[in-house]
Amino acid sequence: MRIPRIFTAQPLAVGSSMQLEEGAARHLTSVLRMKAGQDIILFDGRGGEYSAQLSEVKKGKAAVTVGAFFDISRESPLSIQLAIGISRGERMDWIVQKATELGVTEITPLFTERCEVKLSGERLEKKTRHWQQVAISACEQCQRNTIPTVRAAISVEQYLAESIDGLKLVLHHRTEKRLSEMTLSNNNVALLVGPEGGLSDREIDIALHNGFSPLAVGPRVLRTETAPLAAMSIIQSLWGDMG
Repeated sequence: MRIPRIFTAQPLAVGSSMQLEEGAARHLTSVLRMKAGQDIILFDGRGGEYSAQLSEVKKGKAAVTVGAFFDISRESPLSIQLAIGISRGERMDWIVQKATELGVTEITPLFTERCEVKLSGERLEKKTRHWQQVAISACEQCQRNTIPTVRAAISVEQYLAESIDGLKLVLHHRTEKRLSEMTLSNNNVALLVGPEGGLSDREIDIALHNGFSPLAVGPRVLRTETAPLAAMSIIQSLWGDMG
């Protein structure tokens, strides 16, 4: 069995002992049915990873002893910021998960004109925490040791008013401009994608006015959960660590 990778929000140090968080402990003890003495890998999102051993296992609880530190980074040389209109159902979970696997640095959920999801207050905070946990779980699986940030949702107008450095791209199918025609001045890429139905003409115009370049990733119209992943794959292949 592959050694499980577990994220902890607790700062890790060689030789320390700790109780794992409830969710992680439950996964190790109830799902994987691991026993005391078995090995796991821990990371705290601050870079690198640690060997560790389960020192005590009870129902829903797990204590570990932290072993050696390994200064391993699997991060892309690119800093990719994805801003995307909030989608219905499990589409956002899918986008967050796969974008994390593809090396995204930051995800900003957006309220747009065609966004059909209504969230505010406690429901929005709960959903943001959920998406952040999706990113953490994806890092456990894909072996990233740095957690991408999932920001609190804002309007597309608020996002476009921010100061954004690097190559700025707005994805829509009413252009023929391709990534192969573009150049990268630094390692920062900002990718703006609409929800189901895409961004409105007004929102695209605002993005273009704020220095975003129009981008198409092919002749076919892609779903909102497919388009950013296709674009990120091409970006990583051209300038990052894929291909």
